[in-house]
Amino acid sequence: MTEPDIFYILGNRVRRDLLSHLTCTECYFSLLSSKVSVSSTAVAKHLKIMEREGIIKSYEQEGPFIGPARKYYDINIAKTYVVTITPNIFWYRGLDLKDESTVPIELPKKPQSLEEMVLTFRDLTGRLEKILQELQAVEAQRDKLMAMIKDTYLKEIGDMTQLAILHYVLLNGSATVDELSDRLNLKEREVLQKATEVDKFIPLKIKGEVLTIDDERLKQKLGGESDAGED
Repeated sequence: MTEPDIFYILGNRVRRDLLSHLTCTECYFSLLSSKVSVSSTAVAKHLKIMEREGIIKSYEQEGPFIGPARKYYDINIAKTYVVTITPNIFWYRGLDLKDESTVPIELPKKPQSLEEMVLTFRDLTGRLEKILQELQAVEAQRDKLMAMIKDTYLKEIGDMTQLAILHYVLLNGSATVDELSDRLNLKEREVLQKATEVDKFIPLKIKGEVLTIDDERLKQKLGGESDAGED
């Protein structure tokens, strides 16, 4: 399944309201329609869009009374999305909550009673708030640094295309030649030529079709400059 266009889905208030209701319980169509202030035709359209994107799934189930089976809807993904938009950064990441985390974290013991479940959820929500505060501080610093990088690169080197390559690689961790070719509307050989020029100032690893920052060479370059300054 391809990655859902989450920005398109969440860009509509009605779709956000429908998703909010579905997080509480799975719903059949007429119940969902009664929860939002648009026509049932509009609700059907929004549900179809979200099902097409893989955000929700539908199934039919017979009710407790005699009659046709009802169509129920349920959320079909489990992801957290992180987005940063500033004058210097547009960056987002989708984190799959079904994947095992590689970060060791001490979780509370498994609660047994309803009261323990609520208290544990409240505890984890407090921990999440602290993480979000740290994220806010980190992203504020990254935004300032990116503004400085842009300003310094243009003043000292003055090549906007080179800066665009560096900017993209910094924000995404890596970039393929094909991605940069599409993004910058350049031929692939032109991308490689510009990347080679960037490498003169900020070391890059260019392996096959993938570009990344060469941290080791960058540290060596900084060390060499420091030694030259001491002399």
